Amino acid sequence: MAPDTVSLRYFLVLAQELNFTRAAARIGIAQPALSARMRRLEAELGTALLVRNTRSVVLTTAGAALAESAPPALAALDRAWDTARSAAAGELGTLRIGYSLSAGAETAPALVDRLIRGNSGLEVGAVPMATPEISPAVADGRIDAGITRGEQPGRGVRRFLLRRMRVGVQLAQHHPLAEHPEIEIADAAAYPLRLPDRAANPVIHDQLSALFRDTRPHPRFHTPAVSFDMSQRDLRDGVTLAPAGEAAATAQPAGLTWRPLRGAPSLTIHLVLPREQSPLHRRIRAVAKALAHELHWLPD
Repeated sequence: MAPDTVSLRYFLVLAQELNFTRAAARIGIAQPALSARMRRLEAELGTALLVRNTRSVVLTTAGAALAESAPPALAALDRAWDTARSAAAGELGTLRIGYSLSAGAETAPALVDRLIRGNSGLEVGAVPMATPEISPAVADGRIDAGITRGEQPGRGVRRFLLRRMRVGVQLAQHHPLAEHPEIEIADAAAYPLRLPDRAANPVIHDQLSALFRDTRPHPRFHTPAVSFDMSQRDLRDGVTLAPAGEAAATAQPAGLTWRPLRGAPSLTIHLVLPREQSPLHRRIRAVAKALAHELHWLPD
C-alpha cells in the first residue's frame, strides 16, 4: 500500500531538520504525533527510514533515497490535483465560440481576449457564423458558445444579455445630418436606409426597420447585393444611411461617422450557451458577466 501523502510530506520536513522537536514545531503538530506518523510510514514501506537516538536523527539508505525521490513525485501529484481543479472550474479545455459578423468589431474580441488572458489552460477558437446558424450550433454541440445580436430564436439553449447598445446611423462625414450630435428618426427616414438582407439576421432587421414604421412618407430601404459589403460606397457617397448600434462608432472606416437616433430603443447582444451547462460553460458565463460589468455594457 502506498503511504499517505501527508506522512510523506512530514517525513521530508524531518529529513531537512533531522530533529523531531524542530520538525514538529515547523509542521505545527505535537512531537509524539510526528513520531507516530514516522513509525506508521516505515511500517507501510516495510523498511526503516530513520535511525533515532537521544541526541540525533540520521537517515538510513532507504530514507535518503526517499528524501531525494519524493519531492518531484509530490510536485507531479500537486500538478495533477491542480489540473483536476482547473477542469472542474472550467479553466481548462478547448472552447469554440461562434459570433455574428456584426458582433465581431468589438464585443466578441473583448470576450475572447478576456477568456484567453484569464485562463492560461484554455484554448479559445472563435469563428464568424451566419446569425441564424449560431443557436442551433450551440444546441447540438458544434460550438460551445455563441454571440449574437438580438435574442435569436432556438431550442436547447439559454440566452444571457451581454450588452445593450444605443441605436444610431452610420453616415458619411460630409453628410448634412452628420452636423447634429443626435438625429431625429424622421430626419433619418428622409434618406434611403441601408439594411442588410433580412435572411442574415431577421430579428435585428425587423427591429431596425420597425424604427421607421410610423414615419411619413415611408422610408426607402436599400439592401446591398453583398450581405457584408466592405466597400460601403453608397454610405461614403452620402447616398444612404445605415442604422447600426453604437459599436459601429469604435471601428469607423475612413470617411464614415456614427450618430445616435434620438428616442430609439436599444439593440442587444446576447451570449448563447447550451441549456445543460458544464463547468466550462459556467466559466464563460462568469467571465462574460464580469466583462459586461467592467466595460459598462449593461446598466447597473
